[in-house]
Amino acid sequence: MKNYDRTFKVNAVKLSYKRGKGQIASIERELGITASCLYRWRQDFEKFGTGSFCGTGYLKLTPEQSIISNLEKKVKDSEMTLEILKSGSKFVAQGKVMTKDFIENNKHKFSIVKMCNALEVSRTTYYNRKRQEIPNKELRINLLKEEITSIFYEFKQTCGGGKISKELEKRGYVLCSSQVNIYMKILGLRRKAKRKYKATTDSLHNHYVSPNVLNKEFKVPEPSQVWVSDITYIQTMRGFLYLTIIMDLFDRKIIGWSLSDTMSTKATTLPAWEMAVSNRKIDKELIFHSDRGSQYANKVFTKTLDSYNCITRSMSRKQNHNDNAVSEGFFSIFKREFINRDKLLSRKQLRIEVFEYIENWYNKKRRHSAIGYMTIEEFNTLSNNIDVISEII
Repeated sequence: MKNYDRTFKVNAVKLSYKRGKGQIASIERELGITASCLYRWRQDFEKFGTGSFCGTGYLKLTPEQSIISNLEKKVKDSEMTLEILKSGSKFVAQGKVMTKDFIENNKHKFSIVKMCNALEVSRTTYYNRKRQEIPNKELRINLLKEEITSIFYEFKQTCGGGKISKELEKRGYVLCSSQVNIYMKILGLRRKAKRKYKATTDSLHNHYVSPNVLNKEFKVPEPSQVWVSDITYIQTMRGFLYLTIIMDLFDRKIIGWSLSDTMSTKATTLPAWEMAVSNRKIDKELIFHSDRGSQYANKVFTKTLDSYNCITRSMSRKQNHNDNAVSEGFFSIFKREFINRDKLLSRKQLRIEVFEYIENWYNKKRRHSAIGYMTIEEFNTLSNNIDVISEII
């Protein structure tokens, strides 16, 4: 049986319509086809129009069905485009490398042409980027630089190579502090400089002064063995506020603090002490060390401490700040990380930010060199585990 292509069939049908029914026989002879074949073609064309003679394996569609089929294809294409956009838009925003990686990782699911069109990425750009892929070593260095920069600003632009190295280790990178310092120099990352502040200690009084029992022994094996305290001032848009802190030398945690408008004992040391004893129990002998300020030496505060039979008072020697170096060190860190800013805050805003700094940053997230560059929470968890193991052994 002879096969005729679609164009031949369409032209034969159109010729039969043009010449009319009376000329069917002459058309058959002229084209070399049978009458039954021409009539069958005419019926097919009248029913399916341009959808006729589509060939083996293809559906015959009426004009209406063809429109519906085309619309369904467009809907399917739109759904696929939407799915590509949902998955890939965030990678486009991260640059050409991430876009290339997205296309590469999803080419089994979508065609490269579809993804490039949907994400408005030139196929030439994609293939060029693929040919110029960054070597693994360079990629690792770029990732390290990004992590170092992120940590530097997360830690308030005050940490050096040692602390950044420890934080990198926690995040799965191994890099010594000297290498971190080299990268910091390349990236132009410089720690904030320390600033000098005037002293707030008023030691010109007639109150009793305790001897320096602590004697710079700043390493202690257990909590609530030694607490140290100090007071500093913070300038606001309207005058000064005074920050009093009490720190446990065991884990360097600020267990008590107060922020006051005045330097009175009732506003400074007493509220800080009340917070400290509510946060940590005093089970054994405790050394409480401070400077010789009147807020610590006066009768009210002395009587409060004397009500605990297990507390030994200790005070720094006259004009010797090193005797209370840990408290002084905290304020040095505090002023560098917190106060060094371009503008002064209102008193209300300052209270909020001091709370945020002490409770959520210093006591929880900051890494401390004195406890092995761990956070206070990590240090206490490790200490508790060691205690449990010791008891078992």
